[in-house]
Amino acid sequence: METLSYETVIDAPLQKVWDILWNPETYSEWTRFFGAGSVMKSDWKVGGKTYFLNAEGEGMVSTIDSMEEPHQIVFKHLGMVDKNGVEDTQSKEVMEWNGSFEKYFLIDFGGKTKLHAEVQVEKQWEDHMNTGFTKGLMVVKSLAEGVSLDSV
Repeated sequence: METLSYETVIDAPLQKVWDILWNPETYSEWTRFFGAGSVMKSDWKVGGKTYFLNAEGEGMVSTIDSMEEPHQIVFKHLGMVDKNGVEDTQSKEVMEWNGSFEKYFLIDFGGKTKLHAEVQVEKQWEDHMNTGFTKGLMVVKSLAEGVSLDSV
């Protein structure tokens, strides 16, 4: 398992960056590089259920391990969910990465926000994550700063 990290400084307050990360409209925008039509459905409870799904309704089932809005949120990935909504948290394939974390830290940086993200992934997903987070965080930054980003 690899731990990848990404960081950017955004000229916007913490709460604005938090809202762009997790509001359904903007979440789909910045996560499109992981898969078009990406959505997140969550009960927003520590220990509850959070789903990261593609346009077909397939994806991951996770839980919020810790949260302190707007400073940090840590997701713990539990398994996969198929397009019929069936969760798999026990198969051999899932057990290889079950319990991996995805973390977001927002730090007040003199009126700006330093956004730091970390994700634990299997080696074969490293390039996909690098592309998704690198381009995705550029979109978060442009949305928060109100700057057009035509090149992404």
